[in-house]
Amino acid sequence: MAISYGRQTISYEDKKAVIRSLKSEFLTQGPKVNEFEQEFASYVGSKYAVAVCNGTAALHIACLAAGLKEKDELITTPMTFAASANCALHCRARPVFADINPANGLIDETKIEKKITKQTKIIIPVHYSGLPCVMDKIKKIADKYGLIIIEDACHALGTKYKDSQIGDCRYSDMTIFSFHPVKHITTGEGGMITTNSKELYEKLKILRNHGIVKEPKKLMNNNEGPWYYEMQELGLNYRITDFQCALGISQLKRLHSFLKRRREIAKKYDYEFKKCKDIGIIKENEFQKSAYHLYILRVKDSETREALFQYLKENEIICQVHYIPVYWHPYYQKMGYEKGICPLAEEHYNKIISLPIFPTLKEHEQKKVIKLVKSFLMKNQKRSWSKKR
Repeated sequence: MAISYGRQTISYEDKKAVIRSLKSEFLTQGPKVNEFEQEFASYVGSKYAVAVCNGTAALHIACLAAGLKEKDELITTPMTFAASANCALHCRARPVFADINPANGLIDETKIEKKITKQTKIIIPVHYSGLPCVMDKIKKIADKYGLIIIEDACHALGTKYKDSQIGDCRYSDMTIFSFHPVKHITTGEGGMITTNSKELYEKLKILRNHGIVKEPKKLMNNNEGPWYYEMQELGLNYRITDFQCALGISQLKRLHSFLKRRREIAKKYDYEFKKCKDIGIIKENEFQKSAYHLYILRVKDSETREALFQYLKENEIICQVHYIPVYWHPYYQKMGYEKGICPLAEEHYNKIISLPIFPTLKEHEQKKVIKLVKSFLMKNQKRSWSKKR
């Protein structure tokens, strides 16, 4: 069986939790949603949490709740999944890309201020691979210009920045998470938005449910009876089901062990690769604690990366590349975005490959990955030496 770069971890207890929910009175809009939200908020340390159907939906309604609209601008990194920028387009706003720090692939906080204009409304720092951005400096920039920060923490459940848990919104207005199967915990598909603002919390709850309000105290027109409800915003159906939340609650109980295992795997990779020639690894600083959603290697050039990717695939190791710079995609090119606007992100993309890292990765499987990578590097060095001769 091939070894993938990421995989869900489903236990017997997870299955029992889902079955209990399926046998209950509610399949959706029931008590498990609220329970999951409360337990998640408690874990990350935020006042509020709003569960939605996926991480993309979380980004979208976070931007809507923040008031992002046509002609506004949103600054983010190109080294991310397309959704981190697409959320601007869904609000008819314009994504603006700031280049990365080549040492770790994170948005370079020193390049953000140069991208700010009168149209800038939001900054979305992405905690790429599970490593946190330099949030205190980003917050200082946002405060200086009156901007909103939405942290994209789809890679970062369990990540810590200084003495802050990512998701507690100490340095932001909102933080969004994904529960896709390859993430730290899964609900199949699912997402979460955390915030400490009651106003934003109330907006998010309305927006995920068609913009509909039922509470009598919040109605704008006369209450016509117990059946009465009002659509007060143009919302969407971004609800999550109770049985998904039952799975999320069960998974959250094991998050500590998931994170511990990811860090063990990363530590082993670090030890094995730190002395390898022509290879680079992404390291934590003392103020950063990564949740290691990804383990990324950097090789010397795109040709080496392609050859390594194919070599591992031939040996049943299914790796991935995270990510193609967002503005390289044809949709963005048709909008007028050109290659070259973030050269460090482009150079980073050309050299990276994501190795397998997930809690159930067995020791012998990791040893196989390490052995194959080292074998490839040795053969590649011999080929280079022979060409020089």
